[in-house]
Amino acid sequence: MAQAVHVSVVLPTFNERDNIGPLIQALLTHLVDALPEIIVVDDDSPDGTWQVVAEMAGKDERIRLLRRQDERGLTSAIAAGIDQARGDVVVWMDCDFSMPPEVVPQLVAALDEGYDLAAGSRYVRGGHDVGHSWTGRAFSWTINAAASLFLGWQVRDYTSGFVAARHQVFEQIALQGDYGEYCIDLLYHARRLGLRIKEIPYDCVPRQRGESKTAANAWGYVQRGTKYVTTILRLRLGPFTAPVPAERRSERD
Repeated sequence: MAQAVHVSVVLPTFNERDNIGPLIQALLTHLVDALPEIIVVDDDSPDGTWQVVAEMAGKDERIRLLRRQDERGLTSAIAAGIDQARGDVVVWMDCDFSMPPEVVPQLVAALDEGYDLAAGSRYVRGGHDVGHSWTGRAFSWTINAAASLFLGWQVRDYTSGFVAARHQVFEQIALQGDYGEYCIDLLYHARRLGLRIKEIPYDCVPRQRGESKTAANAWGYVQRGTKYVTTILRLRLGPFTAPVPAERRSERD
């Protein structure tokens, strides 16, 4: 019989072989009292990340692997993990230790206090971003300032990507987007639907091992920035319509 689960942590991975094992162990340690499960959604990493996870899963039923061989992408990986999650609370984060696993219990605690969604934030008091280059920090600050200006100052880190939410949230809102812009969309719609959001400050630090998935130069930031700006303008200028999960679309149609 499957164990009871309170917190499901979804870890989308691509080439994180050196980080994934220590991260899983750290999360299980920090969430030991939260009845956790770890769901790793790996996009068939050439470095064998999925093999590391498969070996760990064979020894610990709290660890689950979803290896995707025919699909790619951050947003769809998170959504696939959410679909598999059994917990009352779903958490997701980057897998390079830039988002400290010791902060996850604080996100979960916020939901246990009555909030619907909690996001790790670099831009509320007590939060910092020391994990990116000056160019990366300037890009992130500009995008988030624009998002707050156009979409509402109630949220300060719209591109957090370090999120905990009640599972029921995803009965109301489907994730949409290609990369980090999905988080802008999610937080905006959650706020507009009246869901309670709390931002938890954290220090974003440099990745421990491996190669960063963020843009490598100014042109890369411009390319990604276009998607962020397009998302902000769509949400600000278009009619308010929350992205409905597929099963609710079927019921409606």
